[in-house]
Amino acid sequence: MQKTSSRLLALLSLLQMHRDWSGDDLAERLDVTPRTVRRDVDRLRELGYPIAAFKGPSGGYRLEAGSQLPPLLFDDDQAVALAVALQTAAADTTIGEDATRALATIRQVLPPRLRHRVDMLRITAVQPPENDDASPGDPRLLTELSNAIHAHAELRFDYGRDHTDPAERPRRTQPHHLVTWQGRWYLLAWDLDRDDWRTFRVDRIRPRTPTGPRFNPRELPGGVSAFVTGRFRGTDGTTTDWPCRGEVVLDLPATAVAPFARDGVVEELGPDRCRLTLGSWSWTGLAAAIGRFDADVEVIGPPELATAFARLAARYADAARITHRSDSRRGGQAHQAPHGEP
Repeated sequence: MQKTSSRLLALLSLLQMHRDWSGDDLAERLDVTPRTVRRDVDRLRELGYPIAAFKGPSGGYRLEAGSQLPPLLFDDDQAVALAVALQTAAADTTIGEDATRALATIRQVLPPRLRHRVDMLRITAVQPPENDDASPGDPRLLTELSNAIHAHAELRFDYGRDHTDPAERPRRTQPHHLVTWQGRWYLLAWDLDRDDWRTFRVDRIRPRTPTGPRFNPRELPGGVSAFVTGRFRGTDGTTTDWPCRGEVVLDLPATAVAPFARDGVVEELGPDRCRLTLGSWSWTGLAAAIGRFDADVEVIGPPELATAFARLAARYADAARITHRSDSRRGGQAHQAPHGEP
């Protein structure tokens, strides 16, 4: 049986997998009794982890978001990956200072073996060309716009390249969606003064406070993906007319998916979920492109994309079995070496 401290870390690691666990499943994974699981959950709560219990045949537990940030648990590969991401983000002018401070904080608590791996990394982020002003977006502004969208609150903001012109009237909108396209963030909103749908580049928005009254959301004609691709087709954001185009929901933040979505449309659904519409020359190629995000995937459509995922899953399972058999054969041959040989 594990010691209490290591068992608590193992329990926390399981709870951080973003799924519900029954008490019996946790007890089996940790090789303890359900009573011990309950005691360990109480200890984690005392440390500040917001663990909710839910009813069921054997009860269950879920790690929820809290009002404070308790200690986080990363394995070795996750810690190094986080350091790499922060080094890359440090080159961005918008969040560079925050990323640098976060990297210094993490490096300070890394064990020597991981600190050496991180220090060996030298990442130089190449900025886009002068004529490409794509931006990852200001996290504070994205959060502010997202809050207005989910609250269904009217939003007033100054808009344009130059926000210093006092004669420019503020835009009055009903914000509906945050999306990314070709590396830029856009706000989809109903423009109250123009009585029509509009797309606004987020990096040109300067919100005015407070927000306006609540509103009942309108239905965006054709859906988010069709609206965005139709709005930008034939402009500087011209998209390839892919023969295969599918739609999925990923258990990842939109900010994590957007930099790698090529000409796909990424719609924020929440802090840890987004909708991705992407195209490819084949359904198998599209499924493989989506699979590289290493997250749970819910296929919205079409059925051809779900079939392609099933085909890839069977192909990868066969590859894993073949590799396992090859490893077993090599291991068996090693034990049959003649006497006197290693």
